[in-house]
Amino acid sequence: MKEIIQKDLSEALKNNLGTKVSVLRGFLAVLQNKEKEKKYQKKEEKLTDQEILKVLFSEAKKREESIEAFKKGNRPELAEKEEKELEILKKYLPEPLPEKELKEIIEKAIKKTGASELKDMKKIMAEVMPQVGQRARGDQISKIAKDKLCR
Repeated sequence: MKEIIQKDLSEALKNNLGTKVSVLRGFLAVLQNKEKEKKYQKKEEKLTDQEILKVLFSEAKKREESIEAFKKGNRPELAEKEEKELEILKKYLPEPLPEKELKEIIEKAIKKTGASELKDMKKIMAEVMPQVGQRARGDQISKIAKDKLCR
């Protein structure tokens, strides 16, 4: 995955795509820092694709939070800039699970774990997260599960 991003960066540089170059360089710098952390902890030097995806989701979430903050702060030009950056990052994210499919997975997890109260959320999350991987966000899963439990 990292090689794909580096290739896209080279292409963006050749085509003089300033925003894309900036976003991809920034993302690669974050990956490099994560690799240094991993190496420092005496682990492997390279990040796995799964670890890269986690970092990618984290960077995308930062952009989403910034967009929301800039809109609340009446700074549309900064929100627009963050939206462009988010669109670039989204191209590397896996296709999100359709909400209907996610609801079905959560319903099955609730039945399987016997969850009936909000305090059982941990059980549900532990059952659902490995199934959906990076195709659904934790807050989205949590919201749907809470809605199902509160009925």
